[in-house]
Amino acid sequence: MKPPELLNVNLAVTDLGAAVTMYPLAAASAWSHHWLGGDATCLYYGLAGFFFGVASIMNLTILAIVRFVVSINMTSPNEKISLKTVKMLCMWTWLYALIWALFPILGWGWYGPEPFGLSCSLAWGQMKHEGFSMVVSMFSFNLIMPCVIIICCYFGIAIKLYWAYKKSMNSNRVPKIVKLQRRLLMIAVLVSLGFIVCWAPYGIVSIWSLFSDSRTIPPQVSLLPCMFAKSSTAYNPLIYYIFSPGFKREVKQLRWFCLSSNPCHVSNNINDNKMYMVSADVTSRVQALSILQEIEE
Repeated sequence: MKPPELLNVNLAVTDLGAAVTMYPLAAASAWSHHWLGGDATCLYYGLAGFFFGVASIMNLTILAIVRFVVSINMTSPNEKISLKTVKMLCMWTWLYALIWALFPILGWGWYGPEPFGLSCSLAWGQMKHEGFSMVVSMFSFNLIMPCVIIICCYFGIAIKLYWAYKKSMNSNRVPKIVKLQRRLLMIAVLVSLGFIVCWAPYGIVSIWSLFSDSRTIPPQVSLLPCMFAKSSTAYNPLIYYIFSPGFKREVKQLRWFCLSSNPCHVSNNINDNKMYMVSADVTSRVQALSILQEIEE
């Protein structure tokens, strides 16, 4: 695993952490038609949601910066970012998210129930005066600034790939590194766009509750942005499954995904990878192996 790919693992941890620590409690409360556990679980749920949400958006921001740095010189065989640096960035992401999640507990803002009563988050409607600075800071440093950085980085990568692709047209052959970077760019953009689009309605409703009476928003309306935002954790594996051949192969190798009675196994034998070939008879063994190696890369 290359150092930048560790950020993808870190992003998966944020999605898994949110799903495991938050969703069972919300589902049980919905089943019981009221919030379970009182103020203690409300504080826990709000802290966990804020913590994993900030960790996710900052991880996407760092991932965009790292992708941009790596794409500056795509043809260089040397690693532009070391594994130690990436580990430090991952640790910084969790520390940054923890600090912001603890601010409401320390008195700068506070957590409270959502209007529909089945989950908890920052008490947007109650922070119009005392916690207004916290809300402005939170939206500035954890939504607007990350979005601007992500857009600028991926726009720069797209320009770099455009010129590399245009330069390769003279030789009538697109380098494999350009194809790889183009696929990685597509995956990263979709993951970032999915997170931003999912959380944008929730952010709009939260800002609306600051400048107007939150009771004017029907509970059914406030429920939909919350559910849409929390569903963002399910999109990343789907995006990787659709656009990443390596990820798709790993999923298909899991035993419980096998549809046939034969056990799943990993093999480099050309006969065991016929799904990549049109016909093994019309293609030589050397050519088939080279095609298979290119696909796996």
